[in-house]
Amino acid sequence: MACFLVPAAEAVITTVAEKVIASKEKASKPIEVPSDGNVLESAQKLPFSQKLKWLNTMLWGGSALLAFEHLWHGEIVPWFPFLTAASDPASAMEMLQEMGTVGVSMALLVTAAWGIMVSAASAIEKKAQKALSAEK
Repeated sequence: MACFLVPAAEAVITTVAEKVIASKEKASKPIEVPSDGNVLESAQKLPFSQKLKWLNTMLWGGSALLAFEHLWHGEIVPWFPFLTAASDPASAMEMLQEMGTVGVSMALLVTAAWGIMVSAASAIEKKAQKALSAEK
């Protein structure tokens, strides 16, 4: 019914946070990592705003896909109140319950998947820094 509104609301908040964080971040220095003998590969540590952009992309994409699915099934209409379930108080309660259970669960699952991605990226960055330190 309206479960896509919860991840969309989280996406709005994280998009604003990403813009604020990106404006306050300083440019990072490149890290040179040795590979295959004498050849050096240059890499930069990913800023947190870039990692937060991953979350935004996942949330906005999932919300758009779910909104399209609800539109396809006639649960979203182009006239007020836009959600067919919002026109009837009994349906509205069911819609709010779905948002509280399914919507919140989806938002938490996407955020947890993003957390795993950020952890993996941080581990790779630390490994590269250790390799650089070991070569010096």
